Amino acid sequence: MARPRVGVAVLTMGTRPAELRALLDSVTGQDEPAARVVVVGNGTGSLPDLPEGVTGVELPENRGVSGGRNVAIGVLREFGDVDVLVDLDDDGLLVDTDVFRRLSDLYEADPRLGIVSFRIADETGETQRRHVPRLGAKDPLRGGEVTTFLGGGHGLSMRMLDQIGGWPEEFFFTHEETDLAWRALDGGWKVLYAPELLLQHPKTSPARHAVYYRMTARNRVWLAKRNLPALLVPAYLGVWTLLTLARTRSLPGLKAWFAGFAEGVRRPGGARTPMRWSTVWRMSRLGRPPVV
Repeated sequence: MARPRVGVAVLTMGTRPAELRALLDSVTGQDEPAARVVVVGNGTGSLPDLPEGVTGVELPENRGVSGGRNVAIGVLREFGDVDVLVDLDDDGLLVDTDVFRRLSDLYEADPRLGIVSFRIADETGETQRRHVPRLGAKDPLRGGEVTTFLGGGHGLSMRMLDQIGGWPEEFFFTHEETDLAWRALDGGWKVLYAPELLLQHPKTSPARHAVYYRMTARNRVWLAKRNLPALLVPAYLGVWTLLTLARTRSLPGLKAWFAGFAEGVRRPGGARTPMRWSTVWRMSRLGRPPVV
């Protein structure tokens, strides 16, 4: 195949102008430049001044991670000169200058490569356990095929997106990466964790968002209802209910979680397209059967 062309998408809520500019400078500093760079203002009102050549899109309301990234996909698709979309958090930083070149090498070598997950580490080089997309993995430098990926920094094949569709708009945020990864795997695409591709990112907790507990429960129910064979839905949700009870120390958090779970059961979360049992087996061989 021809050399894959990289396009970059960054979502921002306008609260990190200095970090956004530093990120865009690190994008510009890549030794193999991006064909396009798009910044989506997710309900920001107005974007800060952007470097020359960067396309800004201002949304009148916050459409969440899923909705904002779908807008970016649409913009890059209209340009027609991007083969691999790179999503980056607006407070991340590409500390190496060869990230896009290495990413293009990976896609050039494998036409069935759908998703590439970057390694995320803080300023000290530490990678949080939740940022290693593999069950039981302690070594963040061990790469290979996986069943999910990291939202803060990753590459997506545009051909894959044309086949399986974009982000689950209903999710707003949390578990949208897993939904996309499961659909990619069911479509015959590979998901690769490539720790040599580094995004520096401040250490954070997902629970910093006030609606985290409600949305993580609601979206997990939707994830199961949308993607799993009927026999696996109760098993998956049962396992995650037990894990949540064991891990959560906040009573208000638990109350919000169960409220979100009930919301997910009551409300539809998008069209149901259960994965094939061969995909379940493939995920199991990769170390993460879709029951945990």
